[in-house]
Amino acid sequence: MKNSVKTLDQKSLHQLALRYVERYATTRKKLADYLHRKISEREWQGPDSPEVEQLVERFAELGYIDDALYAQNKATALVRRGYGSRRVSQALYQAGISETDGREAFQISDANKWAAADKFARKRKIGPYAERRQDPDMCRKHLQAFLRAGHDFAVANRYVSAGPGEEISGEDEA
Repeated sequence: MKNSVKTLDQKSLHQLALRYVERYATTRKKLADYLHRKISEREWQGPDSPEVEQLVERFAELGYIDDALYAQNKATALVRRGYGSRRVSQALYQAGISETDGREAFQISDANKWAAADKFARKRKIGPYAERRQDPDMCRKHLQAFLRAGHDFAVANRYVSAGPGEEISGEDEA
């Protein structure tokens, strides 16, 4: 905890921000939250108030922070792990991504919704990946898990109601 007793000034705040963006992919909001937290943990030194928003904007201008790129990478990673578009949307909202910056990320999650659902079903051994047909109670639980993972009802229901080994096309038949 030796860093927690040091007071902060604009230069040390800049150093903290630089170290943070060099270590983590981040957004404007996440960097601003981090800097505000550090300011509240330590004392602020100097006559002027901290210029957090200006520092964050300067980092964005320099290209250290790119909310749109962060959103695309986050969406791709979540889809690859089997999460649906609602879960992607929630993660982007929590990261402070604007609708404009997140537009392409939403397109990524929508375009890959069947692949994400397939990955989720395979990981959880649901529907076509189950060893045997499940009872109605287990199907409800599987459906709830799909919905919690951010998949829409039609896609989730299609996978949950499929029998073991059944082929599921990535078309909107439901």
